[in-house]
Amino acid sequence: MYKYKLVKRGNPQNENAPKKWYASPLSETAQDVKAMTRAATENTTVAPKEMEAALELLGNYARQQLLQGHTVRLGDLGTLRITFQSEGVESITDYQASSMIKNPRILFTPSKDFRESVINSLQFENGGVLENDVNYASLADYKKAKGITGGTTTEPGGSSGGGTEPGGEDPLG
Repeated sequence: MYKYKLVKRGNPQNENAPKKWYASPLSETAQDVKAMTRAATENTTVAPKEMEAALELLGNYARQQLLQGHTVRLGDLGTLRITFQSEGVESITDYQASSMIKNPRILFTPSKDFRESVINSLQFENGGVLENDVNYASLADYKKAKGITGGTTTEPGGSSGGGTEPGGEDPLG
């Protein structure tokens, strides 16, 4: 289950519009390399240390290739590439890369198969509500604190007791 938190936000393009509830991703802390390699190599003949070494080698290779201007393919996962913004000039002779190229980033683009396998398997679970700098642990806690009754708290395919609600509908039921 991928957790989200409900957050009430205004429309930056229309300050007079009423605020609406939006789901905001609630990312869990990433596993450290040792835990990840142990989990990824479970029930295989690959030792976690071998996978750690392979990841380090891949990181070194990717760094080298990106600095040389190459796109780096990561097997079935996708690709890494450099992207950036640039200021424009009227005359080509006025262009100065050192001061006009801005915000370089490394962009990961998942492969179609990887993206679809993750996106199509997602299930969402409410991980709380944030309103006026008050963090409620669940939608049920928020409703209780605000005296809101009624509405559904479990979405189809979701887990019970997690305070989830139907996607795309009014989160307050």
